[in-house]
Amino acid sequence: MKTWISWLLLGLLSLAFGIFVLAHPFAASIAVTTLAGILFLVSGVFQTVIGFQQVGAGAKLLGIALGLLMIFLGVSLTFHPLQGVLSLALLVTIIFAAGGILRLILAFRMKQSEFFWPMLLSGALSVLLAGFIAANFFEVAPQLLGILLGIELLFNGAGLIVLAFVIRKASSA
Repeated sequence: MKTWISWLLLGLLSLAFGIFVLAHPFAASIAVTTLAGILFLVSGVFQTVIGFQQVGAGAKLLGIALGLLMIFLGVSLTFHPLQGVLSLALLVTIIFAAGGILRLILAFRMKQSEFFWPMLLSGALSVLLAGFIAANFFEVAPQLLGILLGIELLFNGAGLIVLAFVIRKASSA
């Protein structure tokens, strides 16, 4: 199979999954939270084992403590995914707000630049989105992670399809 066809198929698959996820955002949010929990659990076990191998009491204690914290977080997300979805949605909301505020501050620091308005608009939209999520948190939060994943899969699929055609054009030239 030609390389560009592989990228094209991967892009189409990503688009299909994006559409599926957007059709079922709550289930996708639960799946993402459960997967994150499993990954935190596995990482925590490795971190704890590595912590026991550290030289020096401070490094050993810090490594073990971080590992146990990751294990606790992993168990919590894995066995209580709905609460995990709400926690992760709150974290995403805080990140949107903080990123938006930082972009607003940056926009006003570059007021004489041609990038002032795009930066201002980007920051304002992030802050407004965070405000919308916060104002409607219990209605929006259970689906937020799934919606964000679906959007990412759609953009990823579109990017991979474009990449496929760029590779096709470059290989034929």
